[in-house]
Amino acid sequence: MKRIDLIKVKHNVKIGDKCAYIEPNVTEDSIFYADGEAIGFYLTKMPDKMCKLADLANKELQSKNVPKQGTTRVTEQKKAFDEKRKIKYEIKQYSTIIGSVPRNEVFKRHYENKSSVHSSKTAQTFIKAMLLLAKEAEQLIKEIIPTQYEKQVELFKHVPEKWRFANLFTSSISNYNISAPFHRDTGNIVGAVNVIICKKFNSKGGDLHIPDYGATIGQQDNSILVYPAWRNVHGVTPILPTLEGGYRNSLVFYPLKAFVGLE
Repeated sequence: MKRIDLIKVKHNVKIGDKCAYIEPNVTEDSIFYADGEAIGFYLTKMPDKMCKLADLANKELQSKNVPKQGTTRVTEQKKAFDEKRKIKYEIKQYSTIIGSVPRNEVFKRHYENKSSVHSSKTAQTFIKAMLLLAKEAEQLIKEIIPTQYEKQVELFKHVPEKWRFANLFTSSISNYNISAPFHRDTGNIVGAVNVIICKKFNSKGGDLHIPDYGATIGQQDNSILVYPAWRNVHGVTPILPTLEGGYRNSLVFYPLKAFVGLE
């Protein structure tokens, strides 16, 4: 795997800014280092078992089996086979959260709980596929950056098992055709990593950009990115379907500090 030493560069990006389209400059299997320490990695393609689990989770998410929150927007895109002809069509956007959900007084969530999706009988296949996928991702972390794995195991000694999703995460979100503006995951456990698995079909863009390092990581179909999302501001480049029905779906696992020391 390629070693990439992350070096800070100057930029004017602020939290809340929209991410412009940027061609990825990280496009091969890589391990990321900061100050000499391995902090994450990127694989252009996951092991076959993980690809099959991601395919199943992606299929279930797109079905009526999984409750989700979403919107629909109309876009104008150029057909891939005819650059001069423009067509308008709807793009579905939605997300769903599973695992542990923290207290949020703004949304009148007065206590921590499991996502309501867990109570849906039809969503159980999706939840099981995602849980197995999270566990497989943990094994990859153990194999590729074992020091980070051991660090996260230590951090999770203070997270009760009932709040865990797999062993090294508390929660998961799946974002379908959603390009997140620049943000930093301040609710995450400092020192821990996120996992972002990408499913992509007939679309370009939807890559993760980290302005602190001038890095744009090409999230292609069945790729996996492991990165400490608490560390830097980051955003997702616009998702551009090349044909009607094209999409980018991210399957994300993350560790929330709200559950550290919680009974």
